[in-house]
This record gives sequence, structure tokens and C-alpha cells, in this order.
Amino acid sequence: MNPLQPQLDAIDARTRELVPAARLEPTEKHIQELIAEGRAERILQPGAAMPAFALEDSRGRTVDSSDLLALGPLVVLFFRGRWCPYCVTELEAWRDAYESLRSQGALLIALTPQTVRQNDFLVEQHRLPYPVLRDQACAVAEKFGVAYTLPETMQRHYRSMLVNIPFINGEQSYKLPMPAVFVADSSGVVRFSETHADFRRRTEPQAVLDAIAAI
Repeated sequence: MNPLQPQLDAIDARTRELVPAARLEPTEKHIQELIAEGRAERILQPGAAMPAFALEDSRGRTVDSSDLLALGPLVVLFFRGRWCPYCVTELEAWRDAYESLRSQGALLIALTPQTVRQNDFLVEQHRLPYPVLRDQACAVAEKFGVAYTLPETMQRHYRSMLVNIPFINGEQSYKLPMPAVFVADSSGVVRFSETHADFRRRTEPQAVLDAIAAI
């Protein structure tokens, strides 16, 4: 299994080569603000009960977390959207690691605020073998402690790059999740959790597979 973070670092390096530093400044400032606010320390911690939820998948079918937990450990992955190259790279890494995860008796679902239609495009384009669920306005991400609202400066910044988040998400809140991974055992107790205020950093799939093996 190829490590994920070097792939993300390569995206960052290419971005810095192609984009003037002044254009990157709003993003750098935003990340530092999230870090300074300590948002990554507020997430659901191991030992807590995982919030129950029922959300639509990319085909409009309802997926209930309690049904999945009845089958074994559950990995819940939060990502920002198909417009984010870091997210797509992470999702593809999990596509490649999915067989290993299933061999350990676990399931994976990915949650995002984008619409069902956007999720359908994503699943088909990147051949994702696991459910991608719509978490409208980050309602579930809020319960896990990973949701936040983009400040006006970042809203303008994304609009300037033609990333229309209200259109992609189907609502006007500008809420996004911090990239995060949670592992719950079959009783619904969180056994592993990790998030990153810097969206360019993600949890390695191998770390999650190790956490599942320890359950």
C-alpha cells in the first residue's frame, strides 16, 4: 500500500509551483486560524459513543449507521468534496485499501456535504467501492465535532477560483467538515479518531487498518 501523505505533498508542491504566493495567502491564513482555534482538539474522542445517523447514498438510498455496525467495525470518513484534489486522492487511496479493510471485517463510508448528484458523479468517475453519503449542511459532521463555516474571506477566495460551494452542496451555509476519520467497534464505541485542521494533511489508511486490527 502506497503511503498517502507523499501523494498529497506532491499536489501541494505542484500548486506552489503554479500558483503565485499571493493567491495562496488566504488559504494559508485560514488554516492557521483553524489551528489556533484548536478545532482539531474538539472532535469526538475514543471511548465516546458514535452518533447514529441515516443518510442518502449516491443513488438516493438511505444508509443507516446502526445497520452497518451490526455487520462489524465501521470507518467513517469525512471529506470536503469532489472539487478538492486532496480529498479525491484520499478517496482513491481508500479505494485501493478497501479490500484490506474488508478482509478485517470492517466497512467504510464517506460523508460529505455535497449533493447526491455530485456524489454520484464522484463514485462513478473514481470507481469507489464504498458508499458516499450526503451530510447536508454538515449536520452529522457537527455531531462528530468536525464541522465549521467558511469565513467570508474564504468564500470569496473559492468563488474567485470558480468553486461554487453553495451549488455543489445544494444549500447556502458554506459549512464544510475538516478531513477526519473515525473508527467505531460493532457496539458503536469510537476506538480511533483523527482530524486535520490543515486539509492538505490526511490520516494514513494503514493507521486506520492498524486501529481496526486492535479492536
